[in-house]
Amino acid sequence: MEVVDHVDALETAGRALAVAAGEAGPDAEVPTCPGWRVRDLLRHISMVHRWATDLVVHERTAYRPGGGETTLDGEALLTHFREGHTDLVAALRAAPESLECWTFLPAPSPLAFWARRQAHETTVHRADAEAALPAGPRPVQPLIAADGIDELLLRFHGRNRSPVRTAEPRTLRVRATDTGDVWTVRLSATEPPRTERAGSASEPVDAEFAGAADRLYLFLWNRLPVDAVTLTGDAELARTWRETSGIA
Repeated sequence: MEVVDHVDALETAGRALAVAAGEAGPDAEVPTCPGWRVRDLLRHISMVHRWATDLVVHERTAYRPGGGETTLDGEALLTHFREGHTDLVAALRAAPESLECWTFLPAPSPLAFWARRQAHETTVHRADAEAALPAGPRPVQPLIAADGIDELLLRFHGRNRSPVRTAEPRTLRVRATDTGDVWTVRLSATEPPRTERAGSASEPVDAEFAGAADRLYLFLWNRLPVDAVTLTGDAELARTWRETSGIA
């Protein structure tokens, strides 16, 4: 995906998040984020959007913490979210390709990093807002979902700080049945997961998670239960993922 695609995805996801949050109401529970209600979700994502906007607009080359969460509620909070989301989309669209600012994952450029990161931050939280509604989360476009799996496996869990470990070496395959994408994840006790973007769907592995890209995406982000995908092989790897893969 290109920067423009990520920004488009961010814009679409933010608008859908606002619609779902408005329908659910600020007091509705968010089952995918235990302990949160919709107001907590809106306060969190509003803060993240404003933090990212500040880093991009002011080209901050060192880490700078966010300004904290708002105490607004109800319709005022929803307006606050919409304004912050609109400003972030505008900032990314206006930013030059030569943008220099702080990032925290490898990427082709700071602009590419922030467009991608906020697209997936907002898409996952869009699913959280929709989880507060009876119908649950709507599908994620396959291309966006596959890109998000890439970011999660190769970037977040490629870092030394990833807590996903297994007592003995294990190999996990993640296979998107609709896009044909395959990720091979090698796990151990001493190193973070090592993921190969390509791989053979017939290579022997200890376990495989298979399903439509959007189901895999939300499952790997711990927004859907394991029965949302097809698990073959060692079921212990699904438990390990669920218990250790949360992103702090």
